[in-house]
Amino acid sequence: MTLYNAKIDDVKVISSKSLNLSVLSLMCASGLLLSQQAVAAPDRSPFSITVARTSTGTANIGTDSTNPNQLQRDAWKTSFSASMPLNRQWSIGANLGYDNLDYDWDMNQNTLLRSSIEPWSTIHQYSAGLSLSYRLDNHWMFLIAPKLQYAYADTASSSNAQSYGVVASGMYRFDSGNMLGFGVAYLNDISEVRTIPYLAVRWQINDKWVLANPFQAGFSGPAGLELSYQYRSDIDFGIGSSKRTERFLIADDDQTIEVDEWVGFVRAGWQATDNISLNAYAGYYFGGEMELSYPDVTEDIEDQAALGLAFKLTF
Repeated sequence: MTLYNAKIDDVKVISSKSLNLSVLSLMCASGLLLSQQAVAAPDRSPFSITVARTSTGTANIGTDSTNPNQLQRDAWKTSFSASMPLNRQWSIGANLGYDNLDYDWDMNQNTLLRSSIEPWSTIHQYSAGLSLSYRLDNHWMFLIAPKLQYAYADTASSSNAQSYGVVASGMYRFDSGNMLGFGVAYLNDISEVRTIPYLAVRWQINDKWVLANPFQAGFSGPAGLELSYQYRSDIDFGIGSSKRTERFLIADDDQTIEVDEWVGFVRAGWQATDNISLNAYAGYYFGGEMELSYPDVTEDIEDQAALGLAFKLTF
């Protein structure tokens, strides 16, 4: 199965505002089909499976430093994607994902947030998406990609946790191989509708250095920048910062929690074989907030360290 000049990780997305991390990331993963028609080898594998694990340190929740409530988070994130060309101009793709987020609470006081919710311990996120891309010429490519997701805590049911959206975007490839793109993501999220413009970029500074938007499952979010260095053909390093936003249902009456935070990180990547890659992360989450939809309550999340590991298999 031939893919024309394809490489799945060559275009990333930077969002102008917060958007549900899992939905936007997965929708934009479909958008990477644009780059598949621009920059890599014709024998690129059409299928991929990604498994990622992240863990954070324990963080205080709220501003009260006297015996505060505390939270430690772990996450498993898995995804499967497939893409194939219909001809030299049209390509289709599909992706499926499941994330399991573990929230380990240590409740020490009855804050307004604590008294307004039933504490949850697990978040389930299921997603599915399709994409259709069109290559106009050697420079312009266009995409449309719908996405469906369910994100809910163990205190709510999946039937009320649906969100859906669609991405429409265009990508321009310069003669140098550098790429810039612009698109709009519409998301009908749980209890909130958003329309967000975003910018996609991949800029090859020289044969060793690349500036792009980070997009690795589990650790970083799509809104940011990463500067990476190709140490040798199978090893690269990166440093960057990105924005993470996750939104999920915690009660069946459309009561939601949104976690919004920044992360600075360093990354080490290893291309073990043509089909297997491994990325390790060390980072620091900062500027975090946890917002309850109603009653309208927001509490700060203390800065904390985090570690991540992402495994990818293509075939």
